[in-house]
Parts: sequence; C-alpha cells; structure tokens
Amino acid sequence: MSGVENREVRADEDGMRLDRWFKVHYPALNHGRLQKILRGGQVRVDGARVRANTRLEPGQSIRVPPLPDAPERADKPRRALSRKDIQQLRSLVIFRDDHVLAINKPSGLAVQGGTQTDRHLDAMLDALTFDADERPRLVHRLDRDTSGVLLLARTRKAATDLGRLFKTRDIRKTYWALVSGAPRPANGTINMPLAKTGHAGEQRVRAVEIEDPKAQRAVTHYATVTNAGVTTAWVVLRPETGRTHQLRAHMAAIAHPIVGDRKYGDRHSNPGGEIEMRLHLHARSLSLPHPVRGRLELEAEMPDHMKRTWAFLNLDMMPDEDLFAEFDV
Repeated sequence: MSGVENREVRADEDGMRLDRWFKVHYPALNHGRLQKILRGGQVRVDGARVRANTRLEPGQSIRVPPLPDAPERADKPRRALSRKDIQQLRSLVIFRDDHVLAINKPSGLAVQGGTQTDRHLDAMLDALTFDADERPRLVHRLDRDTSGVLLLARTRKAATDLGRLFKTRDIRKTYWALVSGAPRPANGTINMPLAKTGHAGEQRVRAVEIEDPKAQRAVTHYATVTNAGVTTAWVVLRPETGRTHQLRAHMAAIAHPIVGDRKYGDRHSNPGGEIEMRLHLHARSLSLPHPVRGRLELEAEMPDHMKRTWAFLNLDMMPDEDLFAEFDV
C-alpha cells in the first residue's frame, strides 16, 4: 500500500476524466473501489469532493489516498499506424519547430477517445513525433466536428508552459461560423455562465443563472462579418473563456445556433438544399506567446464543406483583424 499522495494534473491530461486518470496511473484500482473512495471523499481535486466523470484541468492537485500497489505488467502496445494514417496526419501540419507543432484538425476527427470512439488523434500522435525524442502532447481540445488550429507540445516543458498559458487571457482564439438568422445587435458579448449536464457519453452544457453552484463563467465576443440573406450570417467568434461546447451553447442561447449543430441546434440551423448538415464552426486562428521566444500566429484553412457553403452564398474571404477593435480583446 502506498501513502497519501498529491499529484498534479499534467498539461497532456487536460480534459481527461478522473476515472480514466486513475486507470492510467493506478491500474490495480478497480472501478468499484474507486467509486467507494470517491463517495467517502478520500479523493479530492484542489481540495474539493469530485465524481468519477469529473474532467481534469492542467495544474490541478489530486489527493490520492493509500491504494494497493499495481502489479508488474507489460505496457499495452499502441495501435499500429498504417502508412496512410501517418501520411494523412503529417499532411495536416501547419507549423512545427523544436517546441510546438500545430495541425489543421479536420472536422469529424475526435481529439481524445471516449464511448464508442476508437479512432482519435490522441491514439495516433506517434505519427507526429518526427525527429523528437518523445511523442507530442495535447495542450487543448476541439470538438470532434469542429475543424481548425490545434496546438501540440513537443516537449514536457512546452506542455507545462502552454498548459498554464491556456488558463490566461494571453491567448487569442478566433473562430469562423455560419449561424442561423442575423444576430441583433450585429456585434456583441455573450456573458452567460455554463453548467454541464448529462453523462459523459452525451454531455451537454446549458446557460444558467450565475448563482448556480455548478456554473462556470463563460464569455464569448462575436462580430458579424455579413448576413447571407435573412436565414444565415457569417460571424467571427472570440472566446474569452474556454468551456466545453461554449461557442455552440452560447450561440444557441441567443437563438442563433451554428448551422449543422445537431446537439444545440434547432430546425432553423439546418437550412438544407446546397448547405450540408455538418457543423459550420472552424478554429480559424490562434495567437499566443511561444514557449521560448516571440509570439506564434497560426492560421488554418477552412474545411471543404464550409468552403462549398461560402461559395454557394457568395461570401468573400474577408480579413477579420478590425472586427473586435471595440471589445478590447
């Protein structure tokens, strides 16, 4: 039996469920025993009682009570990658140096595994090792159906530094989206706390009153580039916080859900016809301090289904540098 430990959540464990974290670090602990010590409050995250499905954040401290030692066992081999997998993943790279790597994640590719998700980026990161001594680490996430800039750390130190950065406002994320209807006002800020609901396999978030103890602060700035008639609009979104499904839930909360959003949309978010029923949300750019020097300015090309929609609606690829001048973000 080991004694009480306090372990820090690593940057590459951002978003990992607590029960998954225990399975990785304490394989001898079965699910029933974990549930028992959780109910007894013996496991704490930053001093608070937690549940098995709690999502972890880098830097959090996990109190681990005395547990049985893990038996000696061989590491489970990772799924072998085909040459096609390797070539496809490497074709997504939009930036690489000794410290960080960025890809243009395609819509439909999950970042991490979960219920009924066998194929995901986290399981294929060996393809993006290149000349490094270790496989890259995830430092943030995008929803499965959201495309765009996804940043990875190529060293443990870079992962730690970037994990801290993603908790600050020194990172500027810019998303492009097609939404149902024309937002009024055309530019604005959505300041609505969000709370998670449902179970891990079908998790959602909802806007709640700030007094709700389960709510987390969530702020999104939006600016309308142009209206495409009265049915849709091209908006640029800049989240000030980084909550699960934040942009999708916020736009739905103001009655302008993102086109193709099957989870938060309504009948108006599926215009039909030439516009495909796929999520029209793209992480267009990411601006942040480099872990070692200067600043990174990353930009990702839109996915094909959004390009086809933009062409159908005759939307020009306009620069968006001045859209947020009034927001001081």
